[in-house]
Amino acid sequence: MKPDIHPDYNVVEAHCACGAKWMTKSTSKDLHLDVCSSCHPFFTGRQKLLDTEGRITRFTKKFGAQTVEKAKTATAAVKATKAKAAKKKPS
Repeated sequence: MKPDIHPDYNVVEAHCACGAKWMTKSTSKDLHLDVCSSCHPFFTGRQKLLDTEGRITRFTKKFGAQTVEKAKTATAAVKATKAKAAKKKPS
């Protein structure tokens, strides 16, 4: 390995926009992050939506506020209806 070609690996304090701070190692001197595990929607379970130009409201007006559970129950109801219709049909 060549000497003096690798950057220094220092202990630094990482700062998140939500105010969380923790110590980590990095080659940079300062770490400022937008999201971390304390504020990211995947880890917290909360969803933050930025509605720029009303796109989200237009989508919910057009398609309704559907959840995954509602979609599953609707699909199951359609399948059940098709199964009943197939049973009633004489072969």
